[in-house]
Amino acid sequence: MKKIRVFAPATVANMGCGFDIMGMTLDAVGDVLSVEIGEGDSLTIINKTPHKLPEDVEQNVITPAIRAFLAAYGCPMSVTVTVEKKIAPGSGIGSSAASSAAAVYALNELLDHPFTDEKLVEFAMEGEKLISGGTPHADNVGPAILGGVVLLRGYDPLEVVRLPVPGRFCCAVAHPSIMVSTREARAVLPKEIPLRMAVKQWGNVAGLVAGLAEGDVSLIGRSMQDVVVEPYRKHFIPGFDALRTKVLEVGALALNISGAGPSVFALCENMTLANRAGEVMKEHFMQYNIESNIYVSKISNRGARTLEDYNFSD
Repeated sequence: MKKIRVFAPATVANMGCGFDIMGMTLDAVGDVLSVEIGEGDSLTIINKTPHKLPEDVEQNVITPAIRAFLAAYGCPMSVTVTVEKKIAPGSGIGSSAASSAAAVYALNELLDHPFTDEKLVEFAMEGEKLISGGTPHADNVGPAILGGVVLLRGYDPLEVVRLPVPGRFCCAVAHPSIMVSTREARAVLPKEIPLRMAVKQWGNVAGLVAGLAEGDVSLIGRSMQDVVVEPYRKHFIPGFDALRTKVLEVGALALNISGAGPSVFALCENMTLANRAGEVMKEHFMQYNIESNIYVSKISNRGARTLEDYNFSD
């Protein structure tokens, strides 16, 4: 038997305009999994967290990710996964992605790295396919495995590009106590969009990539606008437009929905501004009698890793 403990970080998907093709890594929260392998052909998932996870192993996002890995590896084995710490499911900061990413990363470590990081992203996408109702995407699992800001240039074949992260960039994330499922959030999206909206979105994505490449803070802030998805999803979040105004007034570069929601994130130039934005977000949701958890973090350049390499508080 071989065993390892790994950490995979929370992530923010879409980054405003980059629906399904961009994501970034947070540094302050994530999943911790212990993974053990041995002879046999079985999969067991043990949940030691207070969060409710599917009792049926077939409904757990870890399962399709591990099976995709083992199918490519070509050798059956007994796998036991113990979920020790868990991002709250439905939080909008990559809960399912962290589990899938941690599981395949752990297997790759235990088996002496048979696969590249990009291949691990492909395996982890199978977990996202399960949770989203059949649509595989990598804007959470990409940064969860690779770290930093990740661009998915294409899915067929998968091409993952890591973008530079300005060292001072920070993020405040508010997770309000409301539930928005990924399937529900996708169901409200239009099947077609007007060409003029598509052109505006393309310009924003290009501006965001250019801003990151050049370290142009102003360009990044102007570009993080979503004219395609946000108009349909913001109604899940009470007072979203007013919240954006408040957060920008205290110095944030942008405010957007994190993934499918209900979490929202404010990108900031430093921790002082990020803390201030977090306070504004918490006060905003309190006005609606909604409790919220606030995470303030640097944008991390590190993705999944063995726990020994990460100062994670037990």
